Formats: sequence, C-alpha cells, structure tokens
Amino acid sequence: MRYRGRIFRPPSEADSYILQATFGCSWNKCTYCDMYRDKEFVVRPLQATLADIAEAGRLLGERVHKVFVADGDALVMDLDHWRAVLAACTAAFPRLRRVSCYATAANVLAKSPAELAELRQLGLDLLYIGPESGDDATLKSIAKGSTAAEHVAAAARARDAGMQLSVIFLLGAGGTQRSEAHALASAQLATAMDPRFVSTLTLTVVPDTPLARAEAKGLFTMPDERALLLELRTFVAHCAPRDAIFRSNHASNRLPMAGRLPRDRDGLLAAIDGALAGEVPLRPEWMRGL
Repeated sequence: MRYRGRIFRPPSEADSYILQATFGCSWNKCTYCDMYRDKEFVVRPLQATLADIAEAGRLLGERVHKVFVADGDALVMDLDHWRAVLAACTAAFPRLRRVSCYATAANVLAKSPAELAELRQLGLDLLYIGPESGDDATLKSIAKGSTAAEHVAAAARARDAGMQLSVIFLLGAGGTQRSEAHALASAQLATAMDPRFVSTLTLTVVPDTPLARAEAKGLFTMPDERALLLELRTFVAHCAPRDAIFRSNHASNRLPMAGRLPRDRDGLLAAIDGALAGEVPLRPEWMRGL
C-alpha cells in the first residue's frame, strides 16, 4: 500500500484499513485546518487505488473488517470511481462490515438521492461530516463553505439513503465573541441532523493557518478553559437527537466524556458541573493534542 503525505482518520477508524483514494481535500479553505494544505486535491488514478486494494487483500484479507477511504472528503469521487472501489473492497475483504469516508455537506448535496442510495447498497455505510458549528456567523468566519441549513439538508439526504452519520463539532470555533451562540446553535444543528454518532473536539489554533494569522491580529480570541467547559455544557444540555452515541474523548478535549444523547444527558451534565466546580480532574495540557 502506498501513501502520499500525512494521513488522517477519525479515532473510531483506528483498526481500519486506510485506503487513500484521493489526495487532499476538494474544499481545503477552512481557516483552522492545516491537514491538507501541503497537497493539491486530486482523485487518485483508479488503477493505482485498485492495485492497493488488491495488495491489501493479499496481505490482510479476512483481517480487514472496516475500510476508511481517505483523504479529506472522498465522497466527492464520481459514481463510476466509487463503484469500482467498493466492488474491489467487497472482493478483497470477505469479512468487510463497513466502508466509511469523510464528507462535506456540499459533496453530499452534489449527489442525487438515487446515487447515494446506490453507494449505500454497494457498501458505503458511514459518512463523517464536520460542520464544526451550527452558528452561521461562525461557519462563515471559519470558511466552512456551507450553512447550517445546508448541513441539515445533506444529513437528511444521507439518512434517506440508509447511511449512518458521524457529526463533529469544534468547541471554541466561535471564539470568545460567539462562544455561547456557537455552542447553542451547534446543539440545535446536531439535533436537526439527527446522526448516529456525535462528537465534540476542541479547536487548536495551528501555526501558519488563516486562523492563527487572525489571532495574531487580534481578530480571534480562543475561549479559556472555563468558557470551553461552558460551551460543552450548553451543547450537552440542548443536543437532542433521537438516539446518538456521544463522544467527547478526543485527545484535544480537557474533559473526556462518553455516553448517549439524550439518554445520558443528566449524568454528562453532572460530570461537566463537577469539572466546573473543580471536583472532576481535567486532562493535563501535556496530554492534549490534535
């Protein structure tokens, strides 16, 4: 298997075979993100991708239960490309249970309901979508490229096709100025998108990104530790999907948490309140990371 540049995958794909079918991100304008700034977006030649799948099949075969298709938003690939990739994965990995990829609201909406339904039938089960915020002012400031309403429409289209969604929000993305509005609107968007999985990460201002330059000019200020806990509390208090597995245990977070929403809301809020009162320890800074 051959890889180009840095490879990123969701924490829940730690035991997956990572298939790099695209290089970079087709959007690549989010102000906080440097994950793909070293790559020009391109769909990898199909024969190279199929060759990697065949090699992985020979080497790993029945050991592969999950495949994560990288890089940044592989859903953007056209249907013929996806058909070939998914057919090859099914043939190469006889115990394959799930295929997943990152996606944006824009490239979900660029595919018709029939195309998404076909992709699901062929084995694409799970889409990871990162609105980061439900607050349109914040979405505009971080150059996310889609509105909250467009994320709701994309989620509905993917769910109607039978796909599961894992939706990601970034604590701190609104800065100090929109901290409360960002947290509340994010909870409302998570509710409206109604994903199977929902998670919160904590924003890190990465050097040499547009966000870092904005911070240096005084145009963005990261909320402090207490304000981030209050954002998390607001999110948990108002997030009400039908039944979502909730995770806030990414390495970036100061207070690792896990449960279901809305079922475990009271217990999660109690833990956050304990942290705000200094009774529940937070992850030390040296243990935090992207």
